[in-house]
Amino acid sequence: MSNLTSRILAGGIMTAGGLVLTVLPFILGIKFFVMWIYGVPLFILGVFILFNKKEDGIEKIKSGGKKK
Repeated sequence: MSNLTSRILAGGIMTAGGLVLTVLPFILGIKFFVMWIYGVPLFILGVFILFNKKEDGIEKIKSGGKKK
């Protein structure tokens, strides 16, 4: 599985879950602040994972493979 595929899966699931936990109390008329406490950070983290392209590049090893 490539990095792009895993990033889309993880970010998409987290974003969708966060959105459900954030919007569900409004739809059902429930006053569960716990759902918002978990939903908003989960949504933000999911969006960050989706749009983070810095991890797609491979970093070169600077030590030359020598162990001390």
